[in-house]
Order: sequence, then structure tokens, then C-alpha cells
Amino acid sequence: MSDPETLTIDLNGYATRVWRKGSGPVLGYLAGFGGLPRWMPFLDELAKSRTVIVPSVPGFPGGDRGHAILDSHLDWMLAMRQLLEKSGLDGADLAGSSVGASLAADVAALWPASVGKLALIAPFGLFDEKDPPTDPWAQRADRVPGLLCADPEVYKGMKAAPEGANSIEWPIEQVRASEAAARIFWPLGNTRIEKRLGLIKAPTLLLWGEQDQIMPRSYADVFAKGIAGPTTVRTIAGAGHLAELDKPAEVARAILDFLG
Repeated sequence: MSDPETLTIDLNGYATRVWRKGSGPVLGYLAGFGGLPRWMPFLDELAKSRTVIVPSVPGFPGGDRGHAILDSHLDWMLAMRQLLEKSGLDGADLAGSSVGASLAADVAALWPASVGKLALIAPFGLFDEKDPPTDPWAQRADRVPGLLCADPEVYKGMKAAPEGANSIEWPIEQVRASEAAARIFWPLGNTRIEKRLGLIKAPTLLLWGEQDQIMPRSYADVFAKGIAGPTTVRTIAGAGHLAELDKPAEVARAILDFLG
């Protein structure tokens, strides 16, 4: 597979990476927990029939240190709105995973006209004390891969330093991604998004890995019930929280079938 085109935009004074690949109708994607230190097979599957645009979330790999100036939920939402606009995603279909899915859902709630269809993979944002999510920031580092993916080696491969990478900068970037997610989602991934779900008018696909150890499957039903637009819920067999890493072809096909 060929590498994506890499563009750079300015977001609040920080150089921010945007990947672009494929042809056809535009589809944006916001990465899940840990961000995207490298392009992944799931995105290649989407790019077979879509122009896939992947802007880096502030603080994630490719997003520099842009998270450091975002102190409130409003700060994050305004930054995400600018990020999507500058990446050419205003009004486009939008997919996201995990923390990225929650950010995508909030954008769809606050600016309904800015999103076409919405595909969300196990989004953060909810908290039920009777069925709490797993706090990824409270785990030993060696446990995290097995919590995020059904096959922990898949996550380890995503995070492994490529040949020629700066041996000092690479681990700093990975820690920074966790810190960036914590600035908006800690503790326990709770942003009280249930208060805003009724503002989402976009047709929405909710995907959950059958073996998700982070976000309870019951949360899919809360999202589906709360979203005002039509919703579809699907479970991906053999997948964990980051289902797109465990089962790239299956997740991509579910999204493409939904988008039509």
C-alpha cells in the first residue's frame, strides 16, 4: 500500500499533521486512545472507495503540543471545529474511535450542519456507576495493550517505534497522547455527553467490539437512545475497544455499508 499524502495546517499556532488518501466522497476520521503514530490498514480499507482525511487531534502524534492550551471542554470543541474546517471536512461524513468518537459526536451535537453521517466506534463520554468504564490512565503500562485490543500485539505494533525514529522523541510523543486525552476525558472518560446527545441529528452508526474491556456494551444503547437522528448499532466479533485495529476490514466494511 502507498503512503498517504501528508499536509500541515496551523491550529492555534501549532503545526498539525493531516493525512489524506483515496478518492471518492470525503470521509474524516478522528483517532482513538493513543492516537495514530502511523497509518493503519483500516484506513487503507476506507480509502478504497473514499477520500479519507485524518487530522491529528491536538497532543496526539502529529498534533504537536496543541493540547497544552486547551483548558476546558469549550476550548476542545472550538479547536476540533477549527481542525475539521481547516482539514476540508466541514459538512463531510465523519468517523471516530474511542476518544476521537466522543469528540466527533460532540461536534455533531454543537454544529449539526458540519457533519454528514456519523460513525462512532466505542465512544468515550459516558459514566454509569453501576457499570463503570475501565480507567485506562490508572493501568500499568504492560496491561494497556490487552485492554485496548483483543490481540495486544496489534496495539504494540501500532506503538512500536519505526526504523529510524528518534529514540528520544518517539516515547515522549506516545506519553503526550495519553496526557492529551486525559486533559478532556479524565477521570473515567466522563464528559456528560448524555446531555448533548439529543442535539445530534446526523444518521449515526455505533460500533462496539465484542471484547471491549474499556467501554461497557450497555453504553451503545445509551448513545442510541439519546441521539435524535436515526441510529444503527453493530457489534464486531473478535474485536476489543479499538475495534478498527483488531478487525480493520470488518470495521471498514460496516462503516462503508452504512455510509452508502
